[in-house]
Amino acid sequence: MTRKKVKLAFITNDSARKATFKKRKKGLMKKVSELSTLCGIDACAIVYSPYDSHPEAWPDGRGAHRVLAQFKRMPEMEQSKKMVNQESFIHHRITKAAEQLKKLHKDNREKEIIHLMYQCLTGKELQGLGVAELNDMGWLIRT
Repeated sequence: MTRKKVKLAFITNDSARKATFKKRKKGLMKKVSELSTLCGIDACAIVYSPYDSHPEAWPDGRGAHRVLAQFKRMPEMEQSKKMVNQESFIHHRITKAAEQLKKLHKDNREKEIIHLMYQCLTGKELQGLGVAELNDMGWLIRT
């Protein structure tokens, strides 16, 4: 049975939020462990919680310090090569969405012109069409 898509919004009910936090944190730690084991990489996760006085780390505090120290010893260019912050992530997503929207506009315009061509073939006159439609139709016929 498939699950319904989870609405990503702040959970206002305190007890439900705490229960969700515990489950999700456990799942996150498990995923980091699996990633480290399956891919043979050094990984760590540090989770600060409003419900605990100390942060929880995977694999443990010492292991997380080792991975972070190894990361900090890398040259700054190497550190930031694949690092993403929220601003750059959102900017990338917006750019990608804008490109997709532009492509969809182009596809829709092409379909509109094809529809006009079919209407012309069925006897509709070209008198009501503007210059842009006629130019686009000419371009489509040539391609």
